[in-house]
Amino acid sequence: MLKPTIKSPQLGMFGSLADQLDQKHPLFLLANDIDWDVFENTFKAHYSSNMGAPSKPIRLMVSLLILKYLRNLSDENVVEQWSENCYYQYFSGMQFFAPAIPCVPTELVAFRQRIGEAGAELILKESIRINRKNDDDNFGNAVSLDSTVQEKNITYPTDDKNYKKIIKKCLKIADEEKINFRQSYTRTVKSLSFKQRFKKHKNGVKEARKAGKKIKIIAGRLMRDLARKLPLERIGIYLPYLNTAQKILSQKRGDSHKIYSLHEPDVKCYAKGKEHKKFEFGSKASIMVDQSSGIIVGAINFTESLHDSKTIPEALDQYQRLTAEQPKEVFVDRGYRGKNEHNSTKINIPKPEKNISKQKRKGHIKRAGIEPVIGHLKNSYRLNRNFLKGILGDNMNVMFAAAAMNFKRRMILWRTEAILRWLLLFKYFQGVCWNIYTPFCKVTF
Repeated sequence: MLKPTIKSPQLGMFGSLADQLDQKHPLFLLANDIDWDVFENTFKAHYSSNMGAPSKPIRLMVSLLILKYLRNLSDENVVEQWSENCYYQYFSGMQFFAPAIPCVPTELVAFRQRIGEAGAELILKESIRINRKNDDDNFGNAVSLDSTVQEKNITYPTDDKNYKKIIKKCLKIADEEKINFRQSYTRTVKSLSFKQRFKKHKNGVKEARKAGKKIKIIAGRLMRDLARKLPLERIGIYLPYLNTAQKILSQKRGDSHKIYSLHEPDVKCYAKGKEHKKFEFGSKASIMVDQSSGIIVGAINFTESLHDSKTIPEALDQYQRLTAEQPKEVFVDRGYRGKNEHNSTKINIPKPEKNISKQKRKGHIKRAGIEPVIGHLKNSYRLNRNFLKGILGDNMNVMFAAAAMNFKRRMILWRTEAILRWLLLFKYFQGVCWNIYTPFCKVTF
């Protein structure tokens, strides 16, 4: 049959970029399926119309964010790979191949801060819309809900580490502000660190404990000296750091709301009862998955150490914002005990029941399917360790990861449909050949 002509703007000698690519490639299909005008119309409100230098195209920046989480890349790597990959460039709306990098990696940081949490939620909403095109009527009848911890990119926190960081930061600020301390304690801290290192030697525990107390005293001494000698017009710049350092020096073992990191003071400690990892430091993330389709229909972050049952209202509110619907039933594990209903949504918690219905039993069995979803989010979509800064970074990271997994789901379905078409075609020709070959065998033999 005659191949239909592709209607595309012929702007160059060899045609546009779309004419040179495989038009059945999942990334090619995804680029044509996403409604990019939604992002253009929403995010243009964050830009000035007549001030400043011209910005990068909105579609380019949104596509780089999607590709970053879709391929599990850093900001630097996604920008570098974009200049080498034709499909990445077509996905970003380019008409011709450009061998240069599209932007500086730090522009992605500024764009994330510009669109904020609402922009990340809009990208997640679009990923749900794409997957719901050919969905069944059971969407939203039953959803699975579970929580996990997205760990922050910090070292395992100890008091000695934080005290040494305070000393190092104080010396750095003093060098920048041209402040002279009576003593820098550089050699003293180094010798005390050696004593802490060999605490497993004979009489080493006692020496290490004394060294730890001495390091804490030095950190407090330098911090107070720095606060006294800073000029009044400059002290406001370093006041948040000085307050955080003071809290670290004054907190004790049994205190609540402890600070575990100087550069990420909002990190919380979670004990989930895992054998291989007793404590996790980060924030709590709630994931909601539709049981009939497997689409991630909710991803929200909680900075505070809340009980799981208290996260249900906000998770259901986000579901309503993303889908304009309300789920009929939510299936959770026993960690959500305490709430059986929210508005018109029934919350099902597993418990011993004699006359349990088949539908309810099936819902509890399907709820276990959310565990591998969380595992894939952590291992393949950058939820295992959050590199974004602050609470805003926590809130956006979980939504970007969920959106990328939804986009990947749609790409896999396209590839699966192509394989099934080839199998059906092969089966058809196999039957035709068999019908031709069978009469020939009867006549010959």
